[in-house]
Amino acid sequence: MNKILYWYKNPTYRFLVLFLTGFLLLYYFNLFFIGITSPGNYYSSFLNQHLNYIRGLRDLLLQIISKILTIQGYKVYTSDYTLHAMNIGGFNIVYSCLGFGVMSFFTAFVIAWPGKPVKNKIFFIIAGIAIIQLLNITRFILITLYFNKILFLGINHHTLFNLILYFILMVVIYVWINSPKKKHNNSPDVEANTAQKKI
Repeated sequence: MNKILYWYKNPTYRFLVLFLTGFLLLYYFNLFFIGITSPGNYYSSFLNQHLNYIRGLRDLLLQIISKILTIQGYKVYTSDYTLHAMNIGGFNIVYSCLGFGVMSFFTAFVIAWPGKPVKNKIFFIIAGIAIIQLLNITRFILITLYFNKILFLGINHHTLFNLILYFILMVVIYVWINSPKKKHNNSPDVEANTAQKKI
């Protein structure tokens, strides 16, 4: 028991425990939700019809990408899982393409990181997820327009996307971690300076 308390009091161990626990909970909850909203033994029609956030994200991405390509002059066809630009190309969007793994990693990391206020963490999580999905949208558009060229170069777009995405996230996280804390007006230093001015 004492060893457990010692490890928990250690900032490094506490961060690792919170990060790994948070990541596993988020990651496997998403997998569980996919299972329970897919027809089968434990299927829930209520969750599938009213609370299926995975399908909601997929539909949102397809709508945004379709709108962007349509504005650029392409004739676009979509279904529940696919998008095709006429005479150009398209893609099939499955769970692994939605970015829930990297979003789980990012969210768990930010929550577990010590020394940052809750409001700051919430804002950073929202901004980080937005960056992830903006990059995801960019990837799908490039795949639709240049998929044959990508194959010709022998580049696996999943691997390339993950490398670029994790690099960008590491840079963003590094900047966030090392950003200076804002001093509040009621901090001791400010109060001391104010008192000296009054004297």
